[in-house]
Amino acid sequence: MPIVGVLTDSCASIPEKLIGELNIKVVPYYLHKGQETLRDLVDVQREEFFRWLATAKELPKTANPGPGDYLETFKELAQEVQEIVSIHMTSLGSGAYQAAVMAREMAEEALPDLRIEVIDTRNVSLCQGWMVIEAARAALAGQDLGEIVALVRDMIPITRMIQTADTLRYLYMGGRIGKAQHLLGSLLNIKPLIGMEDGVIVPLGQARSRLGAYRKIVEMMEKDVGHLGRVKVAFVHAAALEEVQKLRAMVEERLTCVEVLMAELSPALGVHTGPGTAGVCYFPVTG
Repeated sequence: MPIVGVLTDSCASIPEKLIGELNIKVVPYYLHKGQETLRDLVDVQREEFFRWLATAKELPKTANPGPGDYLETFKELAQEVQEIVSIHMTSLGSGAYQAAVMAREMAEEALPDLRIEVIDTRNVSLCQGWMVIEAARAALAGQDLGEIVALVRDMIPITRMIQTADTLRYLYMGGRIGKAQHLLGSLLNIKPLIGMEDGVIVPLGQARSRLGAYRKIVEMMEKDVGHLGRVKVAFVHAAALEEVQKLRAMVEERLTCVEVLMAELSPALGVHTGPGTAGVCYFPVTG
């Protein structure tokens, strides 16, 4: 049994099989759909949600878990471990990090012997997810809290997201457009490319077709890690499995993929990107 418990939230979009294998605790985000309050990946699942979202006139509101949600999970983990690392998406895009910090302060009174580290990944999606996965593997290998925190912090500056979609309408409607605002005025059929830098969404360019966008993604990755560079990569999508498989084939021709994940965004994250999103979350691997 590891001495460090690893906790994150549903927007990390980690494949369920890995969540179980690595003993990762996942706290759900919330979606407010009309009068309904739904827990991400508990009360609402991907396929039904994205089918509905494609026709939605108004986006659901999303909300991060509150301090009480995190405190409850800290207490559950405290029955199994002595230390916890709690890993969250960029604090500039969500209040999850701040809520977990508040929960840690509450836990200091209720659980004085429990050590908790809360990390702002300055990223999102499977970039956050990769940090959680590697932390959980380190925990199962017997590493202590200090070693695991150092591992995650080393990943923050080198873990990158690049994605494209048919439209930025969902990011705009959800208030998550960041510095990519000017791409909204692009001509029809222009495919925008976005990424994340210093915790905010940024424009990375645009292409005239899906395949053109995928070529640009591969070029950016290759420029980052070199031809046949070694990477761990997650191919992420929202109701666009066939599209992301095309991207995967192109990436695998030009890079050495040490580990590959195929993952669909959770509803609470996918609501901001919209159905049709496809992209990569990756980091270079040495040795």
